[in-house]
Amino acid sequence: MDRDLHDTLTGWRRHLHAHPELGRFEAQTSAFVQQKLTELGVPFVGGVGGHGVVATLTRPGSNRSVGLRADMDALPIAEANDLAYKSRTPNVMHACGHDGHTVSLLGAAALLSRDESWAGTVQLVFQPAEEGAGGAQAMLTDGVLERFPMERIFALHNWPGLEAGAIAIHRGPVMSEPGRFRITLEGTAGHAALPDLTRDPIVAMGHLIVALQTVVARNVDPMDSAVVSIGQVHGGAASNQIPTSVFIEGTFRTFAPAVRDRVLARINGIAQNIAATFEMTAQVETTHGVATVNTAAEEDIAAAAGAAAGLVVRRDLRASTTGEDFAHFLERLPGCYIWIGNGPVKDGGELHNDRYDFNDAILPASAGWMAAVAKQALETAG
Repeated sequence: MDRDLHDTLTGWRRHLHAHPELGRFEAQTSAFVQQKLTELGVPFVGGVGGHGVVATLTRPGSNRSVGLRADMDALPIAEANDLAYKSRTPNVMHACGHDGHTVSLLGAAALLSRDESWAGTVQLVFQPAEEGAGGAQAMLTDGVLERFPMERIFALHNWPGLEAGAIAIHRGPVMSEPGRFRITLEGTAGHAALPDLTRDPIVAMGHLIVALQTVVARNVDPMDSAVVSIGQVHGGAASNQIPTSVFIEGTFRTFAPAVRDRVLARINGIAQNIAATFEMTAQVETTHGVATVNTAAEEDIAAAAGAAAGLVVRRDLRASTTGEDFAHFLERLPGCYIWIGNGPVKDGGELHNDRYDFNDAILPASAGWMAAVAKQALETAG
């Protein structure tokens, strides 16, 4: 990548960083992407699955096709960085690098549009609402695969702590199946000085919180992986009243459906039995997604593209218990999801941290790999 393009992409990335938008509200981000595609001379369709955009590059000589995907949304986090391009939107920031992913795909569009050495069709998918708002499913429901056919699909995510510009490719699972739960205990309210006349959901919830810590420790095979974490506890409005109800919310992560079913069964069973012990009722609500799992042939294509782009290729990193909306594309198509190194972590700037920032120095590597993997996929027999 030449210096001028790198500088241009850096400017675009910093603009997006300064103007983040939450999932389902990426109107200006989508407009920015469409504006830059127009400047690049790349045809596109907007409004796919909400604010999604799909751009199409085609060169004659082949009927092969491939998809490249990037996410566009930000997070509800107040940025703590002191940067010239710091978020100008209160309590919203690009704390996961989707600004960099979006611009990497724009960079790939620029590289591929200048390159006459390939033939076929590349679909560039700019996805909204990755952070738990169902953007991939919305695009799929809107017929993205039927309207913009592709044989395979590839995506990347920056990874703090991994050497800048190196890529990591996993065999099979990359990220876990994310799930959420909400448990409400319904008791009987009353005066805190007369606890015998109440059914205290706060005391019961204390027991439930402790008991849930046994799900992974005592109900999941030690050779499998699972996480059960509680992130919120809500209950009570006065120091001298025992409330009617208390609820908690949390997340669970698994890689295998059988483990997920076991975790869900134990969460529900423990909640119902704790409630019964304290003569009250429990309401358990759960949702879950799917694990992000690569396919073998596409892993090899991704690795070959990394080598062609002159990047360090790692195959030794373990999968993460984080989750990724791209999993829904991989349910429908063969594909590969890679990590690209963001470099050393600075000032605690891990993903979803208020001091995170995408490393602009890796844009040639991220955009270069995306362009290279598209070409490699078009050249590889299906």
